This record gives sequence, structure tokens and C-alpha cells, in this order.
Amino acid sequence: MRFARLLCGIALVAAVAACTDDPPAATGPSPSAAASAPVWHEPMNYAYVVDRRCGSGPSEGVYRVTVRGSAVASVERIDGRTAVGEEEVELPTLGGLLDLAQTAADDGGEMTTSADPADGHPVAISFDVSEGAGTPTCFVITEYAVQG
Repeated sequence: MRFARLLCGIALVAAVAACTDDPPAATGPSPSAAASAPVWHEPMNYAYVVDRRCGSGPSEGVYRVTVRGSAVASVERIDGRTAVGEEEVELPTLGGLLDLAQTAADDGGEMTTSADPADGHPVAISFDVSEGAGTPTCFVITEYAVQG
């Protein structure tokens, strides 16, 4: 009997809410909000590995980036390849990569990012500066570690 009343109560609230133009009042975090990544604050010192790869396409290089004092201190290519016929890239901090992606989006291009659900650091960043008509630039971030 209690269960039936509970279901009727839920159905009544849903029916009333559907008849109003006002959004439902917030009663706490929704399941999707609880599952979203926290806001990431870029630390001053950290390291990460980045693979310049879009989806399942070929890698354009795997690099270990070390950030000290909020600036890139070193970039080391770690995939065993050397740049033959291609130009080595200068990789920024993760915040710098996010800024590049946002600039592309602000200029009419496309941008997508994914974040680690535990701490919110970016795990994938891609952007297309040619308003969707070109080849996107993609970065897959792994081995992120805050350092002292």
C-alpha cells in the first residue's frame, strides 16, 4: 500500500511539473551532475604524456611534457620515432591546449574535450580551426601526474 501511494505521489508531481513553464526546483545534485567531472585547476607543476592522434587514426607523435612553474620545462618525444618529413610541434601546458581549442571554437571552428571523472584534468582535446571543413588537431592525454 505504501509503495502504491509513493508511485501515485511521484506520478502526481511529474504531471504537475509537466504542466508548468517553470523549471523544476533544484533538490540536490542530479545523477548526471554527480557523474560529471569536477572543475580542474591547473597545478603549477605536473607532467603528462600526449599522443597526437585522432580516434583510431595513426599517431603523429607521442610526447612527455613536463610543466614547472606553470610553464613547459621540457618536451621529450617518447615513441621512438624521429620527425622525418614532418615538423616537431611545440606543445603547451594542458591549460594552453585548452586555450588553443577554445580559440578555435571562438573563431568558428569545432572543439571537443573530455575530462577525467576523478579530478577533471583533460584526457582528450580536439579542435578544427577551419570551421569543420579540415582535419582536426587531436591530443590524447595520459599519464597525468601532479608533481611537488
